[in-house]
Amino acid sequence: MEYETILLDITDGLAVLTLNRPDKMNALTTQMRAEITHAMKQAAKDARCVVLTGAGPAFCSGQDLGDASSTGKIDLERSLRDEYEPMLETIHNCPVPTIAAVNGPAAGAGANLALCADVVIATESAYFLQAFARIGLLPDAGGTWFMPRQMGLAKAMGAALFADKISARQADEWGLIWEAIADDAFDAHWRKRAAYLASGPTAGFGAIKQALRGTYEKTLPQQLATEAHLQGNCGRTRDFSEGVVAFLEKRPAKFEGR
Repeated sequence: MEYETILLDITDGLAVLTLNRPDKMNALTTQMRAEITHAMKQAAKDARCVVLTGAGPAFCSGQDLGDASSTGKIDLERSLRDEYEPMLETIHNCPVPTIAAVNGPAAGAGANLALCADVVIATESAYFLQAFARIGLLPDAGGTWFMPRQMGLAKAMGAALFADKISARQADEWGLIWEAIADDAFDAHWRKRAAYLASGPTAGFGAIKQALRGTYEKTLPQQLATEAHLQGNCGRTRDFSEGVVAFLEKRPAKFEGR
C-alpha cells in the first residue's frame, strides 16, 4: 500500500510512523485512519518497536472538520465504529512496544491517539486538549477509557468538562504521560528510548503489556496466576537465556527478540 497521508520507515527493528499532513496540523481523515491502521499492522510484523509522531509543529489536531466525511449529516457512531475503532485497537493490541513521540499539540482524537500508545513522550512545548465539549460532544477515540486510568477520575472529569489545555509538564506530573522532555533534547531522547525497546527482549515486553493491561479486570489471585503463566513463557525464550548469561558475564545482553 502506498501512503499519501503518513510516512513509514522501518530501520534496524524500529518503525517510525509519521503523521504527514503538517499543513493541516496532521488532522485525521478517513484515508489517514485507514493508512495508520494498515501501517501499524505492517510495522507489528517487521519491527520490534513502533513510534507514532507528527510532521511539522503539531502531533495531531484531531478530526479534520474540513474532511468531506465529517460535514453535513455525518454519522459519528459509524465513523467511530468503522474507522477509529480498528485504528485504535490495532495500536493498542500491537504485540511490540509502542511510543507516541508527541512533538507538538495533541487535541481531540489526536490527544487520544497519542494516549493509545504504551508510552507517551512529549516535548515540553506540547499540550493535550480534550476539546470535544466545545462543540457539544464527549471525548471519544478512547479518551474516556485512557484518561481515568492514567490520571484519575477527578482530573479526567475536569479535562473533559472544561476542555482546558493540559501542558506536557502537567500531563507528566498528573501521570497522563510517561515524561515531558525539553524541546531541544526531545528528538534525540525519544529516539534513544525507542532504540532501547527495539533492541530489547520483545517477548518479555509483550508479556509486560499483557499483564499490566489486564490487571484492572482481575483479582489478586487471578493476576498472580497470569504472572506465573506469562513468566513461564518468558523463561523459555532465547532472550531470557541470553539475559542470564550476560548478567553472569557482566556484559550487556544481546537480545534477539525471541
